[in-house]
Amino acid sequence: MTTMASSTTTGHCMFFALILLSSAAYGQLSTSFYDTSCPSLESTVRSVVSGVINNGNRRMGASLLRLFFHDCFVQGCDASILLDDVPGTFVGEKNAGPNANSVLGYDVINNIKTAVEANCPGVVSCADIVALAARDGVNLLGGPTWSVSLGRRDSTTASQSQANSDLPSPASSLSTLIAAFASKGLNATDMTALSGAHTVGMAQCKTYRSRIYSDANINKQFANTLKGNCSATQGGSTDTNLAGLDVQTQVVFDNAYFGNLMKKKGLLHSDQELFNGGSQDALVQQYDADPGLFASHFVTAMIKMGNISPLTGSQGQIRANCGRVN
Repeated sequence: MTTMASSTTTGHCMFFALILLSSAAYGQLSTSFYDTSCPSLESTVRSVVSGVINNGNRRMGASLLRLFFHDCFVQGCDASILLDDVPGTFVGEKNAGPNANSVLGYDVINNIKTAVEANCPGVVSCADIVALAARDGVNLLGGPTWSVSLGRRDSTTASQSQANSDLPSPASSLSTLIAAFASKGLNATDMTALSGAHTVGMAQCKTYRSRIYSDANINKQFANTLKGNCSATQGGSTDTNLAGLDVQTQVVFDNAYFGNLMKKKGLLHSDQELFNGGSQDALVQQYDADPGLFASHFVTAMIKMGNISPLTGSQGQIRANCGRVN
């Protein structure tokens, strides 16, 4: 099986593109931000993430990537998603509809923070840890790597309402997806490339039920197989049953997701919208044929997403505990 790491189709072009991207500073962020203040940061993050993934929890690579996405789309990449609710005082984002009982990886981020604080107390933000963990999660599952621009600071606020409104729904149409990403400064190519993150990870029955029981543009055998694990009854015992977002390789970061779409085997309605007679069909076909192109575009989009409204300079704070404001 060909993974993103082993593909040679456009390997040299992709490598050159990654070098160009990694050498750039985005806004006030910089790839060398912690070179002096915490030179062990990246090795510490990778050590913790690889420990989790290599000890049998490969799904965590996908979870850390999703955590980063769900953070950046709400208030920007500021670690607001990590803040715990405080009864009667503070409402965070963890219990928003798209996050509740669904987003994973908080414990991994906390473990990384503990390890980083032991070496570099009070220096590294939780927001930067999330960004690095997402990159390493992708790479450790066979995907590309890139240099992450750093220097984000942590927010002192969160927005459950924005999490409910700004994170795209699994039922989204193509036009809704394009508009949602455009509102964050990401174009349609970025959106399709980032959707390719669904080459790894799982989804709950309640998110794909309407797809397998109601959509017409779905492979019938694929739908029937999924129905065995996801009843038609909403709110039933199967709501949290899991299925792979990529029917072939749920824990390998490759380009198989796009081939699945071409076979009408997208798990979510929003997945299949990328290949349904619309503006992204040709790009899906290109990504299926050229894993190197997908990897290059994915890296570009991840770097752009990581630059959504970061807090820098004296804004926000460096949280001592990622789950609460100092």
